[in-house]
Amino acid sequence: MDVIVLTWWQLALAALLVVALAGCTVVARLGMARSLLIVAVRTVIQLSLVGLVLEALFAASALHWVALMAFGMLLIAGREVMARQKRRLVGGWAFGIGTLAMFVSSFSVAVLTLTVIIGPDPWYRPQYAIPLLGMMLGNTMTGVALALDRLTDTAWRQRAVIENRLMLGQRWQEAVGDIRREAMRSGLMPTINAMAAAGVVSLPGMMTGQILAGSPPALAVKYQILVMFTLTLGTGFGTLVAVAAGSRRLFDDRQRLRLERLAAPRN
Repeated sequence: MDVIVLTWWQLALAALLVVALAGCTVVARLGMARSLLIVAVRTVIQLSLVGLVLEALFAASALHWVALMAFGMLLIAGREVMARQKRRLVGGWAFGIGTLAMFVSSFSVAVLTLTVIIGPDPWYRPQYAIPLLGMMLGNTMTGVALALDRLTDTAWRQRAVIENRLMLGQRWQEAVGDIRREAMRSGLMPTINAMAAAGVVSLPGMMTGQILAGSPPALAVKYQILVMFTLTLGTGFGTLVAVAAGSRRLFDDRQRLRLERLAAPRN
């Protein structure tokens, strides 16, 4: 099956529809037209630059270049996790905790998937490694951001309950046990919903892309199942690590709640 090549004028037609949507938001007085147009332009610029980088990376196919791009993707994801928090941990803790959680989960699961399950030669072949790691970082980033946001915001709102439990002799793990569990559930819920709806409500992105590229549907389904499982593993372990480290940061060595380590809420 031949792939239909898109031209720039065809993409321009799609862009005109986005401009039309922005015009509709102006008429409806939603105040979102400027943001919509800015993110549309950013999408074009970012994806175009990434396309150039990937072409050079695929041509070189060297481990150090793949590792460098993977490291850059990890740092950007860590920054985005910190930017999405309503009450983030002050200093570099939010960045460090989020980045560490994604590194431990996404990188380990991605390497395991590449070396043991898929098995490309070499195992770091960028055509497999970069897309897989990118999908894992994106989903893990969402889970970690949601979990940390729920953890810190709920701890702030229930600070009196937590301090009462501490005064009754409970350790900090017990005082925030229910809050930590809810935070973990919040981080895992989008992935669970995506798995439940896969193939019934929606066709996942990787499967759709492979089918559009001409791959047999049966092969696309196999890859999509593998990707869904790896995304779930990465998001699950990343959420567990982030909540464990984040909740520990809320207390000092004397079992005291330290809410001054949380920044003021963002508007």
